[in-house]
Amino acid sequence: MKKVSFKERFSYWFDNRMSAGSFGLIRLLAIATLFVALVIALLLFLFGLKEDGFLATLWNSFVNIINSSLPEYEGEGIGYTVLASVGAIVGLFVTSVLIGIIASAIEEKITSLKRGNSRIIEEDHFVVLGFYPGEYTLIRQLILAADDEPCCIVVAGDVEQEDMEQYIEDNVDIPKNVRLICRTVDIFDPKALERCSLSRCRTVVISPTDDFRTTKALLAVSTILTGEAAGKVRVSAIVSRPEYRFPPSIAAKHNVTTLQTQETIAKIIAHSCTEPGLSETFREVFNFEGSELYLLPMPKAAGITFGELMLRVDSGVPVGLYRNGITRLNVPTETVIEEDDRILVFTETQDSAKFLDMPEMAELPERKGSASEEPAGTVAIIGGNDTLEIVLRDLPENLSEVIIAGVPEGQRQEILDIAAERGDLNVSFYPRNISRISALSDLAKQAEHMVILSDYTKPDDTADMDTIFRLLNLRDIRTRYSLSYNITAEMRREHNQSLVVTDDNTDFVVASNMSSLLLAQLAESPELITAFQELLSNEGSELFLKTAKQMNCTGEWTVAELRAITLQYGYITMGYRLTGTSENHFNPPLDEKVTLESDDSLIVIGKD
Repeated sequence: MKKVSFKERFSYWFDNRMSAGSFGLIRLLAIATLFVALVIALLLFLFGLKEDGFLATLWNSFVNIINSSLPEYEGEGIGYTVLASVGAIVGLFVTSVLIGIIASAIEEKITSLKRGNSRIIEEDHFVVLGFYPGEYTLIRQLILAADDEPCCIVVAGDVEQEDMEQYIEDNVDIPKNVRLICRTVDIFDPKALERCSLSRCRTVVISPTDDFRTTKALLAVSTILTGEAAGKVRVSAIVSRPEYRFPPSIAAKHNVTTLQTQETIAKIIAHSCTEPGLSETFREVFNFEGSELYLLPMPKAAGITFGELMLRVDSGVPVGLYRNGITRLNVPTETVIEEDDRILVFTETQDSAKFLDMPEMAELPERKGSASEEPAGTVAIIGGNDTLEIVLRDLPENLSEVIIAGVPEGQRQEILDIAAERGDLNVSFYPRNISRISALSDLAKQAEHMVILSDYTKPDDTADMDTIFRLLNLRDIRTRYSLSYNITAEMRREHNQSLVVTDDNTDFVVASNMSSLLLAQLAESPELITAFQELLSNEGSELFLKTAKQMNCTGEWTVAELRAITLQYGYITMGYRLTGTSENHFNPPLDEKVTLESDDSLIVIGKD
């Protein structure tokens, strides 16, 4: 084996010191400066070129190097002048290198700050893991949830901090009470996530993305949140498929709440396709603009029934009860309110809802049975993704005809089995290639409701562009042939949906948007999870738009009377939607008079 030479050893040692960073270089420079000063001082002292003592000579040599000053020739000998000049030249070199090191260190620090590498020392803050340009609903909703209270939101993602801040500043209005901090962090690395102080935050929210990334981020967070922090910090996330949902025991241990979006989106699509405006109603119910859901104590309500409570709360609508740690929607009207119960109220602020005396109303005729249903017409569904079967199961009972286009042969038998289970659903498959405009036009002429499902086998942006082109063609066909069908389009990304939003009877169900609304609600009020799960599941109470004709309430009524009428059918009235304006009116005063035409709708919660 070849022996390592001194030159190689020195070069290796020097390279290691040079790679040690700015402080390592400064330390090496200081040692070199002291060494040169010591050598010059020894030579001056030993050869008697300076009459001062050794310590004074050493100090003067050091100062001469630091100042990089050349000596005057007169008054000193040639030997002193030469050595002092050497020190001055060395000093010039040292000063130049030192300035370069300091400038480089400052630049490194500024770059580090721009990248968001410093540790967060906040407490009781929100942490949003994952940032995607164009998706701002979650951040907007967390800001709205803060209202006027001081709030800190930390956004962590793999985008450069400076770019992240610019994106948010350009698209989100940040009030003075909210401090928004961005950090460039690998959200799958527990060591990197520690810089966000997860153990001291209020809630960790994982921004909607694909299930694989969400699960990795959940695992990274659960690695950090152990012991006391695991029970204190709430972790909320959205997953699409049931196989990626955290097992219940592990979720309970790490205080993790997950909602499944594929079923949720499919359910909203199924109801929205025959009830234009329902998807927008869902968004308004779940966002923090206008009215929202609050759990409020109402000690004055103790001893009365839930049905009586419905007629005695003004500027807010009781929609459920929180009892024994569980929130239940649309409880039976005969349920007696207990003193420790909290009422789930849909209202503008926690102080808006008022408990009143029983309003005076004209005696209403008793309504028995269920609300009437009219045939919903034919629905044409384009595309066959994993949620098609859920959509078919959740289609309204008054719908009997469904035409499905673009579904592979292997999926058709399962669809026919679902139709057979329902018994009242006639399913047919459109044989032509809908990529051709003539075929798409022929299909559109056969339906009153068009549904475009997203292709889950493609990336988000690619699938959304396919949806956009089909939507544009359907709009064009509707205009050219004077057709009147409504369109329900499933999309994956909010920024893609913004490209085609117009007021033309199109309902959009956007996965990332709806997921962000739900996550923001859970971050602010985690105890509402059972209510959301019921509202978005296949069982229990759901959100509907019921026409005045269906509810037998055409004409002029007070809001209190409308609540009483719908209670007889088992529904809770949250507001109304007039056909002429297509605007939702939530929480109208109990004494407000409303005139409803047969096509006007009531916004209700109940069991179908």
